[in-house]
Amino acid sequence: MRYIGVIWGVIGVSAILLNAIIRVSDRALDTIQAGLSPFEWIVLVVFALFMLVAEGYRGFQKKFSPRTAARVRYLRENPTPLRVILAPFFSMGFFHANTKTRITIIILTLGIITLILLVKFFCPDPWRGIIDFGVALGLSWGVISFWIYTAKALTSKDFPHSPQTPNEQPSSQ
Repeated sequence: MRYIGVIWGVIGVSAILLNAIIRVSDRALDTIQAGLSPFEWIVLVVFALFMLVAEGYRGFQKKFSPRTAARVRYLRENPTPLRVILAPFFSMGFFHANTKTRITIIILTLGIITLILLVKFFCPDPWRGIIDFGVALGLSWGVISFWIYTAKALTSKDFPHSPQTPNEQPSSQ
């Protein structure tokens, strides 16, 4: 049961991220193929760099990916039927997580949904495509960092990141 949970957790989290990458990449590529003015190219490059740092590095590599990988490792060592069935959601911290982690993931999820709706309904082309390009880059960094951290979590004897489960002090990393 423990390996089924690990496999399902990694595949599920990866599928969520990869689906988002594919969805935003289509519009981003369409926008680029339609042509951009020099000013729009500058905005695209600046925003892409911003998203690589803010979303890819700071959001995923420094926070989400190590914690999620630690939770996949925790799932391997502490499987329960519910955790295995809902492994992607367990791995992301939606349940059996400390209060701070649960609140953070719920607020982050609601914030992402709100931003998606705002961009979809209120952001015309080419700006929506420019935003989607930056998001695709940040998410791509995120999924790669998740895979790297997960490989380290599952193959190393010690993994220095906390799964942030209840009754455990949150990791300072």
